[in-house]
Amino acid sequence: MTEAVFFGDHDAVLCDLDGVVYAGTEAIDGAVPTLHELGRRGIPVVYVTNNASRSPDAVADHLRGFGLEVTGDQVFGSAAAGVALLNQELSRTGTHPTAGGASSGGCPVPAKVLVVGSEYLRGLVSEAGHQVVATAAERPDAVIQGFDPSVSWADLAQASYALKGGARWIATNTDLTIPRAEGIAPGNGALIEAVSRATGTRPLAAGKPEPVLFHLAAEAVGSRNPLVVGDRLDTDILGGNRAGFATALVLTGVDTEMTAAAAPADHQPTWIIPSLPMLLADTAVEARSRAPRRERQP
Repeated sequence: MTEAVFFGDHDAVLCDLDGVVYAGTEAIDGAVPTLHELGRRGIPVVYVTNNASRSPDAVADHLRGFGLEVTGDQVFGSAAAGVALLNQELSRTGTHPTAGGASSGGCPVPAKVLVVGSEYLRGLVSEAGHQVVATAAERPDAVIQGFDPSVSWADLAQASYALKGGARWIATNTDLTIPRAEGIAPGNGALIEAVSRATGTRPLAAGKPEPVLFHLAAEAVGSRNPLVVGDRLDTDILGGNRAGFATALVLTGVDTEMTAAAAPADHQPTWIIPSLPMLLADTAVEARSRAPRRERQP
């Protein structure tokens, strides 16, 4: 267990990226100094992201470009979680490689997997022992879909054809939007909706709001009482709540006080803060007076 605490009695930060630390290519005001200060105080900071297009090392390199001291070990992403879920699903249904990467057990013939997403995601699927295919004509056993700016209509069409042919469908994450410096852009969830409408099916999802990434991140730093910080009610806050952790909605990204007030109980944050510097409130009393606590639902 970590010894230093902040914002009352929390011993680690499980932090989202887009809309919290940066928007597009720009750091959000106050985010980098706050994360520096938390580190100086001995508070572990790890990053839990639904970004499936880049490796943990690439994400860490991006954060270092803003002046943060980060390694890939501090980044927990949805691409690896998606491949783990893919392996579980293929193992459950009897189609799974016996060797390679993160896979184990099952059928001696590797599964064919149509990957819609980044080269990084393709690499993870291949490392897991699966055969990566590019078209529905190759009769894939499964489709795994993650965000990448290069994803095209043709890619979505191939996924649709494969699903109609009986392939299982895994999504790394279901974020409908992505904050960018210019505004809010369509995310992986929006592209998933296009395929879902075309096929009448829904994927199994791996990333936030499922609790697994939060549990992995907390365990990695030995935290028993982390604070989950994010800008989205439907992923960060819901996922943190499902994991059983306190949550803070930061108002520098997608959601607002108005959307939080209208959200269902399981989407309600423990705290609402205007930006990351609020985490440096000197005392718990000050924090509570400036960021009223939201009662958690049983």
